Amino acid sequence: MPRQRQAPPTVRSRRLAFELRRLREAAGVTREQVSEETGINPATLYRHETATASSRPQRRTMIALLNMYGVTDQQRADLLALSRESDVQGWLRPYHAELPEHYTAYISFEAEARTVRNYESLFIPGLLQTEDYARAVIRGNLPMASQTEIDQRVQARVERQALLTKDDPLRLWAVVDEAALHRQVGGPKVWQQQLAKIAKAAAEPHITVQVIPYAAGAHAGMLGSFVLMDFPNSADPEIIYVESMAGDLFLEAQADIRRYRLSFDNLAAVALSPDSSTSLIASLAAEGKE
Repeated sequence: MPRQRQAPPTVRSRRLAFELRRLREAAGVTREQVSEETGINPATLYRHETATASSRPQRRTMIALLNMYGVTDQQRADLLALSRESDVQGWLRPYHAELPEHYTAYISFEAEARTVRNYESLFIPGLLQTEDYARAVIRGNLPMASQTEIDQRVQARVERQALLTKDDPLRLWAVVDEAALHRQVGGPKVWQQQLAKIAKAAAEPHITVQVIPYAAGAHAGMLGSFVLMDFPNSADPEIIYVESMAGDLFLEAQADIRRYRLSFDNLAAVALSPDSSTSLIASLAAEGKE
């Protein structure tokens, strides 16, 4: 009888694996030490931390791990719920979720991604934002947020950009509607500095920036922004991320991936070339100095 092929990990299972690995490392213990304390086989723990297990962790396994790592209260409840649902594809995480910013799925997947393809219709992509631009965007999007909340989100956005400067940098392909370049978020000075940063970043070999000009007319991106991520391990399926007022939507079904990949390819085709896009951005930045 042929061996049944193991299903690829879901967004939830990969997110759970990330959290279990992070919690163990934060506790400063090895898998062998966890095994001695809990009786969990090190190989089993490895599979749960890399989302390669054929089934989700049993509840008693989760409880033993969370007890050892000192996880309590809301975080504990969230992770147990995540474990129960780890074999379900797709994840809509409402904005009122109690998990703090550094737990958000998007940041963890972006940190592990090999390539990020990002289409934006109204904003400069987060990985290319200046701190002042990011602060103005967040303040505008979240008018009821406290200064502390704004500062935390800005810090998280700035720290994400280290992915572009590490030894093996994240590959970023950003396609931006021209409208995002003309919106003076934060005022003329902040806007001009933001444009200058994009023009400089576009010169890096691992960063591609394209602009869809007004003259292109209607295009596939007018339905909204999205991010397509792929990962170094070919066994990990690509992920689509769509942000809306309803929450953060992660898609991983093959039909969705094909649809968004085709949309991105179409957007890149109707956009200006990278060189022409950089020239347009640089000219707008120069105008801002006048």
